[in-house]
Amino acid sequence: MSIPTLLLHPYQHFLNSLRIPSPRLHCILHSGRHPASGASSAVLLKPSGHHCTKWTLLSGGPRRALCAQATLKDHTEGLSDKEQKFVDKLYTGLVGGQRACLAEAITLVESTHARKKELAQALLQRVLAHRREQERLNQGKPLTFRVGLSGPPGAGKSTFIEYFGKMLTERGHRLSVLAVDPSSCTSGGSLLGDKTRMIELSRDMNAYIRPSPTSGTLGGVTRTTNEAILLCEGGGYDIILIETVGGDELQGIKRGIIEMADLVVITKSDGDLVVPARRIQAEYVSALKLLRRRSGVWRPKVIRISARSGEGISEMWDAMREFQQVMLASGELTTKRQKQQRVWMWNLIQENILEHFKTQPGIREQIPLMERKVLSGALSPGLAADLLLKAFKSKP
Repeated sequence: MSIPTLLLHPYQHFLNSLRIPSPRLHCILHSGRHPASGASSAVLLKPSGHHCTKWTLLSGGPRRALCAQATLKDHTEGLSDKEQKFVDKLYTGLVGGQRACLAEAITLVESTHARKKELAQALLQRVLAHRREQERLNQGKPLTFRVGLSGPPGAGKSTFIEYFGKMLTERGHRLSVLAVDPSSCTSGGSLLGDKTRMIELSRDMNAYIRPSPTSGTLGGVTRTTNEAILLCEGGGYDIILIETVGGDELQGIKRGIIEMADLVVITKSDGDLVVPARRIQAEYVSALKLLRRRSGVWRPKVIRISARSGEGISEMWDAMREFQQVMLASGELTTKRQKQQRVWMWNLIQENILEHFKTQPGIREQIPLMERKVLSGALSPGLAADLLLKAFKSKP
């Protein structure tokens, strides 16, 4: 999800450009200050509940039957004593609330090393079992609350997160911030500067901030964001804030962006910008009326806030909690999360299949040749892909 500026200029009327379907519960923070033009920019928040994913047992015959109870055993049987002690140490420290173990666990799941991936899955299975047990003791109710935040540079994301995060920790919550930064297409590097802009929050022992590069992953999150969320929840953090990669000033008027919104929040509504912020708020209210509702129980709200004075932030949090309660009571949030888990599973399958395809002996050597032929115009991309796939299928 990526939420950018919805209104490039405060006086520009954009409702005629909006032809978008219904929103879900996201929060858009629309800033009253744009660094270049003085116009406002928008940030998207998506609060969401957390719940268990049900195992689906698939059977392709007696030899291929899967047993959910054997899953954890299968992941630990192949570990050496040293590896098992390492996983045990991480798990014990993680559920015990040790920040160093949480950081090391997230580093492990982010690794692309084949053996470390296996260790990561063994750890994740134990954390998942722990989470299910904790939710069972809580009468099946989710213990955590997930919030997605996205927006362009200058929208005030870091300022908002710092104020919002301090408010939550002062109220007794434990907050984890997963800040996703875009990686360079040229060098592959990433600045990871979000933590340096949240000085006060980074010193709070009830808050954990973890910047991560996208490493080429599309969609505003990293390849392992889902696993990192699970680890943070296993570490006892009850609110998980995911700051995703934002877009540019034009993204807000494109189809598909506003329809993701569950809560629209106009940021930087203070001083001389109160009047423009009110105007923007009215335009968002009008724009949201044009969208077909996806939820039968929730209609997105539009709120103005100021991270400088704190005005409106408590009301915003109340709206987010209201959303969570309403959606959980209706069952819509649980259904949505289950669908997301399924999509995430297939995304990982596609990623691993592609990696297996590219490294397969015989295919690996043909790929550069086919790429040269495509670049020279000797082969169409479609024909080159067909030839590589046929060669891959013909292999024993």
